[in-house]
Amino acid sequence: MSDIVQPGLNHPHRYVRLDTILRLRWLAALGQLAAIFVVAQGLDFEVPVIPCLTVVGISAALNLVLQTVFNPVHRLEPPFAALLLAINIAELAALLFLTGGLQNPFSFLFLAPVLISATALPTRYTIALGLLAAACALVLGFFHLPLPWDNDDPLVLPRTYMIGVWLSIVLALGVTSLYAFQVTEEARKLSDALAATELVLTREQHLTQLDGLAAAAAHELGTPLSTIFLISRELEKLAQGHEDTHDQQFVLDDHIIGDLKMLREQAQRCRDILSKITQLSSSGAPFDRMPLSILIEESVAPHRDFGITIKVRIAVTGSAEPVGVRNPAILYGVGNILENAVDFARASVEVNAWWNDERVEIVISDDGPGIPPDLLKRIGEPYLSRRPPGEEGPGEHRGLGLGVFIARTLLERTGAKVLFSNRVFPDHGAVVSIVWPREDFDVPERNRTSDGF
Repeated sequence: MSDIVQPGLNHPHRYVRLDTILRLRWLAALGQLAAIFVVAQGLDFEVPVIPCLTVVGISAALNLVLQTVFNPVHRLEPPFAALLLAINIAELAALLFLTGGLQNPFSFLFLAPVLISATALPTRYTIALGLLAAACALVLGFFHLPLPWDNDDPLVLPRTYMIGVWLSIVLALGVTSLYAFQVTEEARKLSDALAATELVLTREQHLTQLDGLAAAAAHELGTPLSTIFLISRELEKLAQGHEDTHDQQFVLDDHIIGDLKMLREQAQRCRDILSKITQLSSSGAPFDRMPLSILIEESVAPHRDFGITIKVRIAVTGSAEPVGVRNPAILYGVGNILENAVDFARASVEVNAWWNDERVEIVISDDGPGIPPDLLKRIGEPYLSRRPPGEEGPGEHRGLGLGVFIARTLLERTGAKVLFSNRVFPDHGAVVSIVWPREDFDVPERNRTSDGF
């Protein structure tokens, strides 16, 4: 199946709103003031209050300047957002230097700016901020003022313990940032894939609507064109009749007679064109129906001229053939899976369909290499592809990407269940089963009779 990836949809970088970072900075400043007040006043420990308040004051002043100069809804480009997060790390390092370094339990707050970067900024900025946080933590392990504590019973932590604290901070930076990045990236891919799915479905719906408009136009224009055709034909007969009887009161120039003939011919031509449009139209009614056999034929027809034999087998059962609504999602989903089968097949593709009173099933299989076992359980995830960018030449059938996700999503929205498997050895090739509950596929009987079917 062809991978549908639009430029800018695949891995876009989300710009961070300035208001988001400012809110976090104000929250951090308030938390720092509260911690200084509790330690100094509540616990009565000796804290360098003035230097600490100076650091917090500088942070608050920077927030005020940013709020004054920029619009809060302004979106920061990645370098500027990373710079603000780096300033957060530097401010935290300054406060920790004044209050015990890594002995201070708040030293794990180094994680916060790096996690924010992992969820919103490109990877290189996250790595740079992680290295900055690790370097600050390393320096604070050797250089810092005493931890605010009871002077009568000072807290002295062994160097081995401090090394362990530093290692735990570094490991936490790496593990949590990697996890946050993977979760966010998967959410981005899913969001982008769903957006692409909506675009595809909207396009198919627009095509169906245009088809309906063409049918309506053909119907509405048929009457005036018929009138023009009849009047022009009567005028032409009348002119020819008077010419044959040599009626001097009604003599027309030969050019006028020729023009009347041309008018009649062009009106007939317009009627023929509108007749073809009406015959080709696929949406003659709001609840246009499509039997299962027609659905399969419309999906197969565009892929018959690619050198691959397509064999269609429809098992006729005792129950009536299922008749569904002409749904662009079904047409695109089945067609896209069939396109994928033709793309990977070596010589032939089989399309088998059958039904009973409970279910409707279409099975599309090919004689290609099949689905790799490591991808079989993950098939249908967005951007799952082994086709390197720029290497999608003929014969390089290695990609299963966004197209499968779109087809599966569209079909499942109609109530279908899509299953992927491989043929049983010694046969080879992929097998895709599309199964609907009969009540989900069929048009209700009242809709059929109301349209005269």
